[in-house]
Amino acid sequence: MKTFFRNVCLLDGTATEGVSPPINLRVTEGVIAEIGSDLMPNADEAVIEGQGDLLMPGLVNGHFHSSVNHMKGRLPGMPLEIFMLYECPELNTLRPTPREAYLRTMLGCIEMLETGTTAVQDDCFFVPEPEPDIMDAVMQAYADSGIRARLAIDQPEVPELDKLPFLSEQLPPSLKAELSRPARVGQTEMRALYRHLIDRWHGAADGRLQAAVSISAPQRVTPEYFAELDEVSRTHDLPFYAHMLETRLQRVFGQERLEGRSLVRYTADLGLLSDRMNIIHAIWIDEPDMDLIAASNATVAHNPNSNLRLGSGIMPFRALRDRGVNICLGVDEAIADDAVNMWLVMKTAGMIHSLTEPDWLRWPQAAEILAAATVGGGVAMRVPGLGRLEVGAPADLNLIDLSALAYLPLNNAARQLVHCETGSSVRLTMVAGRVVAKSGRVCHLDRAGLLAEAAECLGAKRRAVEAAAVQMDGRLPFYRDMYLRAMRTPVPMVRRIESADPSCKVF
Repeated sequence: MKTFFRNVCLLDGTATEGVSPPINLRVTEGVIAEIGSDLMPNADEAVIEGQGDLLMPGLVNGHFHSSVNHMKGRLPGMPLEIFMLYECPELNTLRPTPREAYLRTMLGCIEMLETGTTAVQDDCFFVPEPEPDIMDAVMQAYADSGIRARLAIDQPEVPELDKLPFLSEQLPPSLKAELSRPARVGQTEMRALYRHLIDRWHGAADGRLQAAVSISAPQRVTPEYFAELDEVSRTHDLPFYAHMLETRLQRVFGQERLEGRSLVRYTADLGLLSDRMNIIHAIWIDEPDMDLIAASNATVAHNPNSNLRLGSGIMPFRALRDRGVNICLGVDEAIADDAVNMWLVMKTAGMIHSLTEPDWLRWPQAAEILAAATVGGGVAMRVPGLGRLEVGAPADLNLIDLSALAYLPLNNAARQLVHCETGSSVRLTMVAGRVVAKSGRVCHLDRAGLLAEAAECLGAKRRAVEAAAVQMDGRLPFYRDMYLRAMRTPVPMVRRIESADPSCKVF
């Protein structure tokens, strides 16, 4: 497949308006082959008239959980540890069919492609446990959609009581026994599931689909299993996903259960902090944690919308960038962000850090945010050249309509992309050299049919979800007590904006 983009502008931070003069670009066999003003189209190339619009790298959703694509708006704002009670209880009544898994994954694919996200890292959890046919359904949706994707199996391995501080001290005997049970899927089964994922899907669709590995979080697995997955990551050069210090409670967990060590220090002490690791969230990190992350060349996945929705706090963006840490951006999940739209993530990332840094010269600049959503995501995914507009890079591209309201007049392209764009100005989306969306609509799928089927199929699941929530209500008082106790426990940092008015305190 060969494509010739004629008369397009590129981002140029040295230009007054932030874009280059019109230029041409050639795509051959899924990669950018040539860029130049004197290029001419060949007879066997499809020509796309740029009309002086902006051609830019596609966005990379650096952290995502596709399993709840159908649950937008399902939950009110609540802290992560309470939120997870209702997000993904391991109940058989919530087991999806393969078709349900396909449809819910496809919902996210359509939303991403139509708004210019061309690649995604899916740290997918499977309720009540991972199964090969459900994993296959998720990957088939990614294959059919045309998006670039990595999939990992986000599966905790230890009992619920081992993941959280204080909880075991408050539970009645029957619930304590229930939450002390081993995980539903053990190491032997997980080994087989990863073999299936890698053997069947890693490198599929001409390399557009790849595997990754996940521990969910260090406190959710044994050190032995942690090391085993690290070996899988090393052997196949796969990204390794790990949620770390997303919440204040997780900082308290280290103080209470890890001899005062943070989860970052604990991982480093195990010898498992590496350049393959995606440290997800990294909010409640201290200076030594940041030094360890920088020394390891790990990536940090920043999810500002999710962090606000769950009240988790604000990641120390500038302190990490000062150390040279690669940062990518992520939606996290549709139930915690309520949109699968990377432009909205960029806008939040471009503004939220102004609350934590008095020197405005150190606030994240638009070019930094764009880099995190493109180049930073490519580094996190371990795909050479991904997120860059250069010869040899994957042809994952967006054509942005510069006549749209967001750019009238064009003052500074980078700032307007970050602060004004919503995805509505994306004229065209290309992945691996193939046009997958035009004028805000996927162009190779039965969009109407898929959405109608998803509405009926996934809507029918609502009753089971509501019944599961009622069942979880019985645990809520104990989890609330645990959460409030953790919030009262001193930690050596501030990552939230707390009220100084004593009347506003709830604990």
